[in-house]
Amino acid sequence: MKDRVREILSWYSSDNPGVKTNLARILNHGRLGGTGKMVILPVDQGFEHGPARSFAPNPPGYNPFYHFQLAVDAGLNAYAAPLGFLEAGAAEYAGDIPMILKVNNHDVLHGDSEPISAVTAGVDDALRLGCVAIGFTIYPGSVYRNTAYEQLRELAAEAKSVGLAVVVWSYPRGGDLSKQGETALDVDAYAAQIACQLGAHIVKVKLPSDYLEQAEAKKVYEKYGIARATLTERVRHIVQSSFDGRRIVIFSGGAKSGDEQVFDEVRAIRDGGGFGSIMGRNAFQRAPEDALKFLGTIVKMYAGEIA
Repeated sequence: MKDRVREILSWYSSDNPGVKTNLARILNHGRLGGTGKMVILPVDQGFEHGPARSFAPNPPGYNPFYHFQLAVDAGLNAYAAPLGFLEAGAAEYAGDIPMILKVNNHDVLHGDSEPISAVTAGVDDALRLGCVAIGFTIYPGSVYRNTAYEQLRELAAEAKSVGLAVVVWSYPRGGDLSKQGETALDVDAYAAQIACQLGAHIVKVKLPSDYLEQAEAKKVYEKYGIARATLTERVRHIVQSSFDGRRIVIFSGGAKSGDEQVFDEVRAIRDGGGFGSIMGRNAFQRAPEDALKFLGTIVKMYAGEIA
């Protein structure tokens, strides 16, 4: 095992050997194995956004096998999806790619102003399918946030007891937050900190803007000159807010956008000390050959093969 992976595992000293082994499986898998960096393919958008919005841009994506194969062919670290998609291909791809079972999900048929995700799978499902981790979304700022925190606490404790790692999607939304505030630096850092405090091994947040939402926090950022002018500086602050870099923090790829914009974001994540990307629509909504080329460039950037 590479020294960098051993160092990362040392941050989780309270966890049992099973958890550490499954974290190592993610960190050691694929083309970035052993580097301490990771790229994960998440495909929960069919549930979260609907099938046409998710897969019509690249119709092979309607087939669950497509996403397993994409993650394998691109040499990614892991593949994350809800219960149905994993059940549809876990047997055929057993051992080919570490899997993360997304155990809660929500739809947009009832609006999204105060979101909370339904618990749609459990730890037993993750074990049955051979997963290395469970994934759970929280929405700091939502009026239902405390319910989600309590659900996560129970599921995380159960997962850890049987050796599964815990990945937390932490997306501020709802309540008194403005739309701009959902990706504000102070709010994003707060969301990362909350996920860490709730026991996440891997934290997923969105890339932060330089906007500051909270009046009291803004005073502190300005008083102490917390750097936020560049995306690299903002990523560095998110990592610092995640137990001073002692938790794995990865950043969402968001909606499909142009190659150069994504590559610039990846450079900022890498140079700011982030651990990698969790890249969904930007990957699977491209034609297969384009997706592989696109993901290959991102992997090379994290590996330090491309500036």
